[in-house]
Amino acid sequence: MPRGIKSHSKGLFIALVSPPDSMSMTIYKLKARMFMILQKIPLAFALTFTFLPSASTTAETTSQLDELVVEGESTRIQTTHYTSPSTRITDIEAESISVTTVEDFIKYEPSIVVRKRYVGDSNGTVAMRGSNMFQTTRTMVYADGLPLHYLLQTRFSGAPRWSLVAPDETQAVEVVYGPFSAEYSGNAMGGAINIETKLPQERGFHAEASYFAQDYEHLGTNKSFEGNREFFSYGDKYGDLSFYLFHSRLENESQPQSIRYNTSKAIAGGETAVTGAFAGQSSTGGSIINYADSGGEDVVTNLTKLKLGYEFGNWLARFTVAYEDRDKDTNPNNYLVDGAGNPFWSGEASFNGRAVTVRRSHFAVSDQNRETLLVGVGLEGLLGASSWMVDANFSYFEVLEDETHKSDENPADPTYDRSGRVTEFDDTGWETFAFKAYTGRFLGRNDMNFVGGYHYDHYSLETHSYNSSNYTAGDKTSRRQSTGGDTFTHAVFAQWGWDFAPAWDVALGTRYEYWKMEDGFYYKWGGDMEDYKDRTERGFSPKFSLGFTPEGLWKYRYSLAKAYRFPIVEELYKNEEATDSTSIADADLDPEIGIHHNLMAERKIPGGFLRVNIYHEVIDDVIFQQRITLPDSSTVSSFLPIDEVTTTGVEFIVQQSQVFDTNLDVRFNVTYTDSEVTEHDADPSVEGNDFPRMPNWRSNLLLTYHVNAMWDLSTGVRYADNSYGQLDNTDDIDNVYGAQDNYTFVDLKVNFRPTRESRIGLGIDNVTNEKAFVFHPWPQRSVYLEGSIDF
Repeated sequence: MPRGIKSHSKGLFIALVSPPDSMSMTIYKLKARMFMILQKIPLAFALTFTFLPSASTTAETTSQLDELVVEGESTRIQTTHYTSPSTRITDIEAESISVTTVEDFIKYEPSIVVRKRYVGDSNGTVAMRGSNMFQTTRTMVYADGLPLHYLLQTRFSGAPRWSLVAPDETQAVEVVYGPFSAEYSGNAMGGAINIETKLPQERGFHAEASYFAQDYEHLGTNKSFEGNREFFSYGDKYGDLSFYLFHSRLENESQPQSIRYNTSKAIAGGETAVTGAFAGQSSTGGSIINYADSGGEDVVTNLTKLKLGYEFGNWLARFTVAYEDRDKDTNPNNYLVDGAGNPFWSGEASFNGRAVTVRRSHFAVSDQNRETLLVGVGLEGLLGASSWMVDANFSYFEVLEDETHKSDENPADPTYDRSGRVTEFDDTGWETFAFKAYTGRFLGRNDMNFVGGYHYDHYSLETHSYNSSNYTAGDKTSRRQSTGGDTFTHAVFAQWGWDFAPAWDVALGTRYEYWKMEDGFYYKWGGDMEDYKDRTERGFSPKFSLGFTPEGLWKYRYSLAKAYRFPIVEELYKNEEATDSTSIADADLDPEIGIHHNLMAERKIPGGFLRVNIYHEVIDDVIFQQRITLPDSSTVSSFLPIDEVTTTGVEFIVQQSQVFDTNLDVRFNVTYTDSEVTEHDADPSVEGNDFPRMPNWRSNLLLTYHVNAMWDLSTGVRYADNSYGQLDNTDDIDNVYGAQDNYTFVDLKVNFRPTRESRIGLGIDNVTNEKAFVFHPWPQRSVYLEGSIDF
């Protein structure tokens, strides 16, 4: 067996306890995984439990328990990242937004763009400050301390696993900007998003249903796309045990995400005359003919989740298990019709005096099924009667199944014969363990605080692709290629803070990381076979922060941090050759190294604050996947290290409730960012260019007027100016597929509460029906209707 095709102990375990044929394989796999996970949890928490106080000690401090758990919002070390600017939005405030999935909570937060192309999009990547929306490895996302960031893949495939958290279970979302706290690695160069979820304090049922639709018109598509979501939960508290179980189902059809085109060229003779095409330009100004689109993506997602919380003394233990099943189907739309009225599927065609080569593969249909499992265990509490608080989390995530079937031809094509390709993920997922201890009274001094801890993660990715004589049945006729590998990280960190003078404080921190890549391989069957050498790297990241809080309404803080962002598995190992795309990895990539600065000035105002942040970062060895679109709309991607990228920005934020003692709440922010390639020895011609997907201006406004206890009216505005998608900045054509357009989206929302236990919401996003692209098309005017009830 080749080194890269792994046979891990978990596979052996499954073989030894294979179920009867009548048993659902999915249920069986879940049982097997849970068995293995439960074996690992005691080891992960062995160190933590050595610190647990005795029963007699916890009894002395039981009175402090109410400070530990408040309707699911834990006081878990809330102050350790005070060296970083942050914002926060609660579930009550988010009712002013048309929230269909949890990432909508941060739709109007400062210096953030979530590339949510449609409701249910699994590729909802995040841009934060100097990290663009395809640098997904620079944004960390947690739910109750469990990682949702997907540090296995990058670009659109590396979006956080938002769908593992339901908006109905969410208590609040906090956004922390930059890697200024020692507890965050360089994967927080953009920042970290902390989602806090609810644990019930009493018995309750909650049900919600929503309907959404958009009327979409572009090129050959003019259609209404519709979807719905249903949620039902039951929670209760039995003594010290909290129990929360829910199921969420989402079904939606998106607008077409991709346009199929090829270069427009002179007629040579012999072409088939067609109608239905659309002449146009590419994002770089080339003349093209658009002849199809990818069709809507039909998505069905089911999430089932169980959460347990157990209080003992001054401690809270948490257990979470989430299982998600996701199906996605696509079927392209063919615009072309020949002279006899038949669809034209491939070959040389002529249209309006120009010729175009039509590719049969552009009409391929596909279906994907993905099943994932997330298990998490957490423990937090006070060490006896001391001021030390401990927080530990273990997480296990596994792709139980992820298989895509894709045809060679469209089923309506006369040449269709069920041939195609099958791609599957195997042995893919992660394990993490994090431990930290915090005190606000270090060495018995009220003017000192300290946090220290340890972090471990193991990420594994393995993919296989096959030629198939019957893709509908998932036949794997012959292997094409296999690729994958593992990464490991061990980190220790410490941060000490001291209020060294009236109104002044200083914080010094450090983080040491040991990183390893292991078992990397790329096998192209009948071609290249390569096992990559194991490699290790180390990084030492000092942190510094100085704060000044004079008496009155103002406070100031300057923070400085160094951070290492180590390569992930896809960047190192994942080589892929598909029909319409090629991706080239680089096992020799160095870690990104960043120096980050932030200067903040903040003034309290009644019901809120005004804040200005000036940030500056210089990052060396930037790992950037440059994607080149060829004339036939296929793509070639490679991970190209850029020697240095420099980003400078200014951020202005206003948040205030009851403005001028009225019922109006406001959340407003505007950000200016200048991100530039300052050194690139491999191609000096791009030095001085804008870094891709980094608009200079971003702004958000959310106004909510509370008419009375029953009615709320909200208006939102989201703005970003245009940017480039390519490193050479040659893609300067607006409002075409592949462009990075400016946009101004105006959103409306009204909430009506007939009773304290019920709510009806009606929202419209993109009221003006502005058409814009973020390479793919943004949603056009969309309507949302939702209703919820608690009983």
